[in-house]
Amino acid sequence: MQIESTRFGVLEVREDTVLTFPDGLIGLPGTRYALLTQSEKTPFYWLHSCEFADVAVPVTTPWLFFTNYEVEIPDEEADRLGIAESNQAEIFCVVRTNSELENFTINLAGPVIVNSESRMARQIINGATGYSVRQPLFEEVELNDVETEAEAPSFSVPALATG
Repeated sequence: MQIESTRFGVLEVREDTVLTFPDGLIGLPGTRYALLTQSEKTPFYWLHSCEFADVAVPVTTPWLFFTNYEVEIPDEEADRLGIAESNQAEIFCVVRTNSELENFTINLAGPVIVNSESRMARQIINGATGYSVRQPLFEEVELNDVETEAEAPSFSVPALATG
């Protein structure tokens, strides 16, 4: 399928790689998003709406930046996503960018949980308390240290075409 993007132009995305957010993402329109990458080694992905060309948010795997980060998925949320085992869940956090790298923040209080088998997803309130919605991203590590450790999700993530 093709999705329009004001950021990347027209993108070709396989239907089976689209994530479905039955309740949408907090503060954003749409229920179908594609997780896209610009490079195999980057710690950042784009969660891009399949329905709204101007909606795309950067996300990352939180443990690349916060090794002791904890996520507690409430039982009702796990049930809604069909997650019975922890290895069925991929976890991402939304990143807020800025013109200055030191001002990047990450939402550790509201992680995005993806069932890696069904590709159903929800943004939840983390049951592990004490996390901020605007935690400084480079508080524990530097970007250069993270890039070499980046691991791809267990499911297929389409790459952005470079032109």
